[in-house]
Amino acid sequence: MQAHDWLIGVDVGGTFTDFYAFDRASGTVALHKTSSTPDNAADAIVSGLRELAEKTAFPLDAVRSLAHGTTVATNALIQRRGARVAVVTTENFRDLVEIGRQIRPKLYDLKADHPMPLAPREMRFEVRERIGAAGEVVTPLDEASVDAVIEKLKACKAEAVAIAFLFSYLNPAHEEAVRARIQAALPKIAISTSSQVQPEFREYERSSTTLLNAYLQPAFSHYMTTLKDALAEMSPKAAVGINQSSGGLMSVDKARDFPIRTALSGPAAGAMGAIHTARLSGRANIVTLDMGGTSADVALIRNLETKLSFDRDVAGFPVRMPMVDINTVGAGGGSLAWFDRDGLVKVGPVSAGAVPGPACYGRGGTEPTVTDANVVLGRLSGHGLLGGSMTLDEDASRRAVGKIAENLGFTVERTAKGILDIVSANMVRAIRAISVERGHDPREFVLMPFGGAGPLHAEGCARALGIGEIIIPYSPGILCAQGLLVADRAESFVRSGRLALAEENASELAELVASMMAEAEGWWDAEAVEPQARSRKLAIDMRYASQNYELQVGVDELPSVDDLRRMFFEAHEQAYGFHNPADPVDVMAVRLTALGRLPSPGTPPVGAGASATPEPRTHRPVWFDGEAAIETPIYDRAAFAPGTRIAGPAVIDQFDATSLIFPGDTAAVDDALNIVITRGDAS
Repeated sequence: MQAHDWLIGVDVGGTFTDFYAFDRASGTVALHKTSSTPDNAADAIVSGLRELAEKTAFPLDAVRSLAHGTTVATNALIQRRGARVAVVTTENFRDLVEIGRQIRPKLYDLKADHPMPLAPREMRFEVRERIGAAGEVVTPLDEASVDAVIEKLKACKAEAVAIAFLFSYLNPAHEEAVRARIQAALPKIAISTSSQVQPEFREYERSSTTLLNAYLQPAFSHYMTTLKDALAEMSPKAAVGINQSSGGLMSVDKARDFPIRTALSGPAAGAMGAIHTARLSGRANIVTLDMGGTSADVALIRNLETKLSFDRDVAGFPVRMPMVDINTVGAGGGSLAWFDRDGLVKVGPVSAGAVPGPACYGRGGTEPTVTDANVVLGRLSGHGLLGGSMTLDEDASRRAVGKIAENLGFTVERTAKGILDIVSANMVRAIRAISVERGHDPREFVLMPFGGAGPLHAEGCARALGIGEIIIPYSPGILCAQGLLVADRAESFVRSGRLALAEENASELAELVASMMAEAEGWWDAEAVEPQARSRKLAIDMRYASQNYELQVGVDELPSVDDLRRMFFEAHEQAYGFHNPADPVDVMAVRLTALGRLPSPGTPPVGAGASATPEPRTHRPVWFDGEAAIETPIYDRAAFAPGTRIAGPAVIDQFDATSLIFPGDTAAVDDALNIVITRGDAS
């Protein structure tokens, strides 16, 4: 093994940028956190990489690969910090992105409205053309109307333009012609076409996704260019990959053209890290709980695979893209406890954020948060977070929680426990939405908490769901960054159109798969993926002819029509509890994902001085479920070797998270240094 074998995962969040580095030559693991730089996230990556290299004493030119997950696109949409964007669409479809669907964003709020389109009406322009539902040309492209649009684009000083024509996913000729004409006249403008961004049916969602992509392109292009240039100078041997919302890596150039693909980049990396951890621990079915400072993301992973969702809202806008199926709830360490108008205590979704943050941070916060409740109960380390570099003010937490306790007439400790029970209930509802409501019994799964706050709240969620086993990863607070190291390069291809699932259409289905395989071969060659590293995933979207939404069935190879119909019936039975074998079935889309496997880090090394019989560092009183605090041993996780067994109660501290072992539970450390907790009251 050569010295130039450092693999680095970088996860950019709104507050911190996390680094997980692994040297395959020596097995060394290095962790690092630095403050994010919202104006240009590349600055935090570059400075953090230099700090990590200096701290770990490795040369920057020894980095072999760098994988990057980011929330930049999502934050830009939330903050409306994108480009001045225009829309070019088919004549008479100018208002499509504003009309949308007749679905209220909040069912019981009669005043709630959809967000205004990112392109105001005066920046939405029409071209005379029409493609029909079979992909035929109904109205030829009128070049005079295109030239008129170009003059309007110049006049309105558009920085980006989204081109979305009717039925262009079946025939992109008109979109491509207009793109070329605009590019020739306005070479500096960023252009997105719906036939490239997401060539699928459902006009509104496709148009919205294309508009979002164009809106993000200029700023994201600057970000990607800065990052690519800096890394080329610092680490010229590093292969750089950007994580997609679907969980695979794409090139910097591809990310520059399709920034919307990164909308859920960070949470998707967490799911990839969770799958890697589950594989090392020999578990196939897990429910993830990624709890940070503001929100909690949950996902269901079955047979070491996570489902993909194709219709999501990002910052209130519909996005039609493959994304890891993640459910998010406003429950994090900074979530505020407050009284609603009904007199009941609620927790979240409003958060104290990073500034001022929880009261215990000493940055001016005075309102009670979930973190403050954990401090009051003794569950968080008395010497602070991040290895002691971030001290906590227990008195400030008690004062903040005391305001709620005084109104309730409870003790501060009972109030703090109630706050934690409420936030756990919020997360349990989110988990039920992706499990019970979709035909899965959570008791058949293992709970995997991560994020800075996940391991603190895992037991309460597991108890409510009847889950008997909890696995805490080696680096729970930086698992998203670690997940980036185990993600493969990936590119998705799709053919969309309505096709009856019948024997006479079998050859057409086979032709669709063959055409996508030819595209995949071209992508593998362009990305220089070695033949032995190539693999693929095939999926078919189907629905009953009378339905409006599809179910996706994954297959290894395209099966016979009868087998495909049987697999759809099984999926329908699981999702809805019934199926009708007599009803006709339609194929709505065929999807192929081409994968290029990358070298994966192995298990982390056992720390120097680690033992299978570690001694606690200290003891302190901690409140669990009883009416009084329990004198509880406090352990350093770095002292744990494989084979370690601990009976609860216990608190386990580490650089990036704190874990709890409740009374009656037992914890064991497996060969991959993950902590496996067996709950004592699980039936």
